[in-house]
Amino acid sequence: MKLGVMNPVLNSYTLEEALRYLHGLGVQSLEIGAGGFPGDAHLKPAELIGKPDKIKEFKDLFEKYEIEIAAISCHGNPLHPQKEIAEKFHNQFKNAILVAEELGVKTIVGFAGCPGDCETSKYPNWVTCPWPNDFGEILKWQWEEKVIPYWKDMAEFAKSHGIERIAFEMHPGFVVYNPETLLRLRAAVGDIIGANFDPSHLFWQGINPVYAIKALKGAIYHFHAKDTLIDEQNCSTNGVLDTKSYGDLQNRSWVFRTVGYGHGKECWNNIISTLKQVGYDGVISIEHEDALMSPTEGLEKAIAFLKEVLIFDNLYSRNNRIRRNGRKSRKGDEGRL
Repeated sequence: MKLGVMNPVLNSYTLEEALRYLHGLGVQSLEIGAGGFPGDAHLKPAELIGKPDKIKEFKDLFEKYEIEIAAISCHGNPLHPQKEIAEKFHNQFKNAILVAEELGVKTIVGFAGCPGDCETSKYPNWVTCPWPNDFGEILKWQWEEKVIPYWKDMAEFAKSHGIERIAFEMHPGFVVYNPETLLRLRAAVGDIIGANFDPSHLFWQGINPVYAIKALKGAIYHFHAKDTLIDEQNCSTNGVLDTKSYGDLQNRSWVFRTVGYGHGKECWNNIISTLKQVGYDGVISIEHEDALMSPTEGLEKAIAFLKEVLIFDNLYSRNNRIRRNGRKSRKGDEGRL
């Protein structure tokens, strides 16, 4: 596994300042926004696409600070019912793919989006219950007429430009928000679709991240390290669906926190260990959205916490390789690998 960071927390820095800072903290990779909600503070596709010298300069900067580009992020809603909004997100996602191709990055991270309830809708309609029956009809129309056709086309475009993984963040408010909906889209579109596994959006839904990781074995393509604190009193009073501002910390049922401030070390040990068990050995990318901490304090606390939790050595995979080669792993083998 590798320790990574999602770049918006450092958008006030230049790219070189951010890389120098992260290198000093022992960070190994950067997930970098190229449009959509994460913004493009450090990566503006139009400035790099079709410009080999600019691409080389960009990649050289990462090599200088011994940090790899883990993924390109472009979270948006290309299924938005307002055509001008959808087109903007669509074009940003396409450009993220094009710049990823030139940078040699194989993973794009984003949202699956959410359509309206009909062709004349003005706003997205996230369906959360089956009755009255109108909701079931909306859901059927969304998936059959909008979600699946769009992502089939976009998956083909991505593959034609060397992208191997589209990692959707399972996020309430969009059609892919849990393992079941992620796997539904993956089954319809193909294995290029996988999960950006962010426990913070699962905790408050009542989803056990360990069980969810097991359900998504083989389909986890990226991971966001972000925590959620459940306010037991507010949640027990008003439930988990909460439309109050994220800044209304005292009254919300739950709030996003830096890793370790919502769930303890044992919980995160189990999450990381289960990721390892199902074969995920990629980047653990810190996403900072803690309203109680400054960006640098939250980030540095998350880095320190995860250094104690992550499994950096690949002994599990190497022992499996030994077994496949016909030799049993014995106590003490790790010292001879």
